[in-house]
Amino acid sequence: AALVFSGVPLALTGGVIALWLRDIPLSITAGVGFITLCGVSVLTGVMMVSAFRDSLKQGDDIDTSILQGAMLRLRPILMVALVAALGFLPMALNTSTGAEVQRPLATVVIGGIISSTLLTLLVLPGLYRMAYRKPKKITEENQMVS
Repeated sequence: AALVFSGVPLALTGGVIALWLRDIPLSITAGVGFITLCGVSVLTGVMMVSAFRDSLKQGDDIDTSILQGAMLRLRPILMVALVAALGFLPMALNTSTGAEVQRPLATVVIGGIISSTLLTLLVLPGLYRMAYRKPKKITEENQMVS
């Protein structure tokens, strides 16, 4: 669970940096963007970790599982990021009436999606490798007597 949620801080950092770069103040709609961002970040983390675990269940070693899982989930994670970023792009660039409400939300989501995607694809596999421990084999001596 900690590995899956490790994407949230970088996603939030990306959203804050995007607001700062565009000189947009923190608002309620930006807060809604941060909530959305946390959901997408956790979703991509779950996708990646589940791919690692599925490969491990098939009997692959940890390094092979991480490589295969990352390659298997590369396209879906990039598609989630591109759809979200491109979908919010018109809102982020809008200057018409009501844009002051839409712009912070879109800016947070786009900035956070970019940083979250980089974390999920580059950092999460390394974190999983560091946190992985081989399961202990159960022997007759270790089994509980009932």
